[in-house]
Amino acid sequence: MVDIKMAFLPYIPVSELLLTVRSIDLMKTKTGLNRLEHHTDRYYGDDLIIRRGNTFMMWLDLSRPYCPNTDRLHLELKTGSLPTVAKGTHVIIPLVEELEDDRWEAKIVKRDGNRIKLSVNSQPTAMIGRYQLTVATHSPKGKATSTHDPGNDIRMLFNPWCEDDTVYMDDEDEKNEYVLNDVGRLYYGTENQIGARTWNYGQFDEGILDSCLYVLEKSVTPPSGWGDPVNVVRVISAMINSPDDCGVVEGNWSGKYVGGTSPTAWSGSVDILKKYHKDGGIPVRYGQCWVFSGVTTTVLRCLGIPSRSVSNFNSAHDTDVSLTTDVYFNENLESIDHLNTDSIWNFHVWNDCWMARPDLPPGHGGWQAVDSTPQETSQGTFRCGPASITAIRNGQVFLKHDSPFIFAEVNSDKIYWQRNLDGTFTQIHSEKNAVGHCISTKAVGSDERNDITHLYKHPEGTEEERIAVETASRYGSKPDTYSSPIAEDISIEVTMDGEGPRMGGDAELNIVMRNASSLPRTINLHSQVAVMYYTGVLKATVKKDEMPVELLTLEWILEYQNYQDQLVDQAALMLTLSGRVTETQQVLATQFSFRLRTPDLIIKTVGEAVVGKRMAAEIFFINPLPRTLKGVVFHVEGLGLQSVRQIAVG
Repeated sequence: MVDIKMAFLPYIPVSELLLTVRSIDLMKTKTGLNRLEHHTDRYYGDDLIIRRGNTFMMWLDLSRPYCPNTDRLHLELKTGSLPTVAKGTHVIIPLVEELEDDRWEAKIVKRDGNRIKLSVNSQPTAMIGRYQLTVATHSPKGKATSTHDPGNDIRMLFNPWCEDDTVYMDDEDEKNEYVLNDVGRLYYGTENQIGARTWNYGQFDEGILDSCLYVLEKSVTPPSGWGDPVNVVRVISAMINSPDDCGVVEGNWSGKYVGGTSPTAWSGSVDILKKYHKDGGIPVRYGQCWVFSGVTTTVLRCLGIPSRSVSNFNSAHDTDVSLTTDVYFNENLESIDHLNTDSIWNFHVWNDCWMARPDLPPGHGGWQAVDSTPQETSQGTFRCGPASITAIRNGQVFLKHDSPFIFAEVNSDKIYWQRNLDGTFTQIHSEKNAVGHCISTKAVGSDERNDITHLYKHPEGTEEERIAVETASRYGSKPDTYSSPIAEDISIEVTMDGEGPRMGGDAELNIVMRNASSLPRTINLHSQVAVMYYTGVLKATVKKDEMPVELLTLEWILEYQNYQDQLVDQAALMLTLSGRVTETQQVLATQFSFRLRTPDLIIKTVGEAVVGKRMAAEIFFINPLPRTLKGVVFHVEGLGLQSVRQIAVG
């Protein structure tokens, strides 16, 4: 006989075993859905590169099946040396039943044995940069946190495809040009002999994204500020040049380039950025304005900020914030060399970058000028911008950042001064069209040169351009350069009746001008109305007028036909008024933003509403437009009643 003894282990329910993460699959290959949907499939390598404000997918391989009744799980992302939840550099991503916009959340979308697939939503205001990913689990048997694997680091970029990101750009062709195009054209020479050179931006090349993130890290600015493109652009503007912070490129205008590369020998940004990264932050020798601009374009496009290089011919360098280009003579009309520090360059190259500007009054979003060439300091550091091009065009140099310097580059008058016997100076001559010609950038979708001078300034010699110059000069170091008005007794205000104009009809506003003097006054009034996104970015001008008016209440009308094909979400518009009083030369200017009211939806229940029973409702909508609506879709959702449904009306 054989004795057989069997030992039986007690049964332990799966849910009572410790839950741990065995591996993480970020689905990060270039051809994977994450990279394709985030428009990052052209970046070299198989890291997970995503754009903020979008969802991305990932698989978690767990030690056992996930039990939603007893288990808890959340993701953690950390960036910077001192990650902090309050500052957005330590992100805790909870599991939720349904994802909502504008927040960090994750949802289980698929189960496969021990594996779960998550859809993860990111904030459109998230900090950009490199995040370390870990997963924390909590089960009845205790807590566990996965080990950080550098191969699972996530690189977060700005997102011009996301409407809630301040760098959002709606035109697909422009996104292809200003974000995804890795080759461009830089313009040089003189206004009569404009030359072009090809520049390889190479923002998707091997090592370039890590080099660009290294530039940010080398700036020693806190990552908590890397969610704001205004701040990031300001940091990049400082870091591309070498003074102050051992930035990327060392400038050299001596004509002697021993120990480095001649600025004219560079043909792209890739070698420069990779060398800077490889050498541990030693500035690369040498660069001039087009090199600084080309590298800036690469870094901004790489980080997700739409950008372009811009060349200005007859570009002024204002050294004393006078907003004029000054030439000084002595009593004998001989040049006073030590005073003649202002200069006019044959050409100068800087950048435009695209973003909303919630820190400025509405209407100043869109293209912003930024200059990385070290010319003058800004708040103690060699950097310049971002400055609203709209503000520069209108002479609003009191709006940040560094608008006076860029205004002087494109629209300062060249003024000649002669010294008097008592040591004072008298203005003896001025040239009003000496600077800011043929402002150029590469055209969208072609290698043609696109002249964008009209974006930076009103046509030379027009009253609008003169008003901008005189407005700007009042904020400079020589506010009395232009004759002051005899009196400033006129005020201007825009008012709106009731709840404002309705969509589909003519928009009527009242322009009220008041005369505080006893004498008659006449104004030459310029009006311009532009369609505006709710972010304050102007889309297109839909109407311009110029009219002489005597002081009164003027009814201003924007007809439906002017705006019918131009409106965007929220139906916002911006009216800009400027003018000059004929009798006193007083300058008037104001802006007024308004929107076209859309009709309300009226919902009426049909019959009685009884708990647990079906009910019907009627939805009333009156078409406000003088044409038939097509492709109408109603989105219906009842809180606690039903999820979102789409009803196509046709």
